[in-house]
Amino acid sequence: MRALYEQVYESLKQDILSLKYETGEKIPSEKEIAEAFSVSRITSKKALEKLVQEGFVYRQRGKGTFVLNTSQVSDHVEKKNQTKPVFGLIVPNFADSYGTGIIEAIEEEADGKCFIMLKRSHGIPEREEKAIKELLAFGVDGLIVFPAKSEHYSLEIMKMIVNKFPFVLIDRSFKGIAAPSVSSDNFNAAKKGVKYLFDIGHEHIGILIPEDFEITTIEERLNGVVSAFAENEVSVNKAYWCDTIKRVPTTEKRDIELIKQYLTDNSDLTALMALEYKIAVLAKIAVEQLDKKVPEDISILSFDSPALGSMEWSFTHLKQNEGEIGRRAVQKLLKMQENGLESEKEEIKATFHEGNSTMPLVNVITSEL
Repeated sequence: MRALYEQVYESLKQDILSLKYETGEKIPSEKEIAEAFSVSRITSKKALEKLVQEGFVYRQRGKGTFVLNTSQVSDHVEKKNQTKPVFGLIVPNFADSYGTGIIEAIEEEADGKCFIMLKRSHGIPEREEKAIKELLAFGVDGLIVFPAKSEHYSLEIMKMIVNKFPFVLIDRSFKGIAAPSVSSDNFNAAKKGVKYLFDIGHEHIGILIPEDFEITTIEERLNGVVSAFAENEVSVNKAYWCDTIKRVPTTEKRDIELIKQYLTDNSDLTALMALEYKIAVLAKIAVEQLDKKVPEDISILSFDSPALGSMEWSFTHLKQNEGEIGRRAVQKLLKMQENGLESEKEEIKATFHEGNSTMPLVNVITSEL
């Protein structure tokens, strides 16, 4: 059985060939076609796109879709081939530590190849769904989405999968759903970080986890942490896991007090691994408020850290390759314009950068001497 959009396409094609719509006449809009055939807007959009590709109609943004005559077809096809696609980009917000580099890379990769329309969801699923609807209604040719939440996926995203509309998820993926995505190799990055702490003598390592740890990014990092403990034949002590950190501006004082209490309750900890940069910052403040020093008393390792000058203090961190994530997202979407929706999950390696926040245990240095 043919796809819905192909059935709609054939019906509209026959209407044009039978002269129901004459040359130059405007045909029904995406919304009108969707209502007439009881299909989604994505389906009607794909049907119209195929009519454009076959040379039966041409589209004028903001005006509508019009029937071509035979003499116009070759000129229209040549013009169409010179038209750059328009992609929508939806991100939660901008941050110095992570995210801005992805947006910059997307903009650079798009230069000369496509146009980008940006919207922010502020990390709210309802705003994300609204942004998707608005961009689709505008008529974008594809979407790049940095999901607000990966444990709750939008109905609009499911519609895009069903209708094979080109889109790419960045940073996160959805559980149990085959959708194209580009993200960091979080598992191996976290594993590398914990291994480093073991190698410099730390065994009592605390793991600082955001409250919404069900997102796939954090789950993958936790799995990497567990794997590193297993390979070093050290038992995972979940009493060392602090997983109720909200890490939003309105809860900073509460989070710092929480971490202080956690450190007091687990006074044998010598190192902390923060699964996000914001949490590492809160942990450093908490350590210092306890009249201790980083890294002399407690080492801290984080994911990401803002780019700083060579003389500035910085965290030892695992740096995600934002540039490659952004470039690959655009490249995948452009490829889908030719070959259709894919479902490949692509993971980009993170790199390790040693900063001022970690040091070997004193007894390790002594034993080596």
